[in-house]
Amino acid sequence: MNFKEIPIGSLIEQEVAARKIELSRICNFMQCTEQAIKEIYKATSVETENLLKWSKLLEYDFFRLYSQHLILYAPVTKSAENKTHKKTILPQFRKNIYTKEVIGFILKQIQSGEMSKFEVVERYKIPKTTLYKWISKYKDEKKQL
Repeated sequence: MNFKEIPIGSLIEQEVAARKIELSRICNFMQCTEQAIKEIYKATSVETENLLKWSKLLEYDFFRLYSQHLILYAPVTKSAENKTHKKTILPQFRKNIYTKEVIGFILKQIQSGEMSKFEVVERYKIPKTTLYKWISKYKDEKKQL
């Protein structure tokens, strides 16, 4: 999956089709009309409250797609790492939790020759040791990623 652009509406529609959920059940759960559901399928963005409902209905964390986008395309910069973090009342999460999809995407970039290992480290701010561990760990599991 390309995490740079997230066609959330069509992804929701694909998951609905895969799970074979009836439109009437969706309308009842989402408390909206069939037309509104069809509009969501065409949408490039979905309100967070509605995305949470979709995540619950389809038992899939759609927010994770956006988290992976942040990991790949908005990595922490060196200057930001060195600054002291301001205290906030919001919960703090570790940003560098990589899913198999992200690891697979990165390894595919290297294997296809689209990016070198150095470019991956520089662009996505992944530690060299982590990247080499992935390469070693998943070299026999290429088809599983």
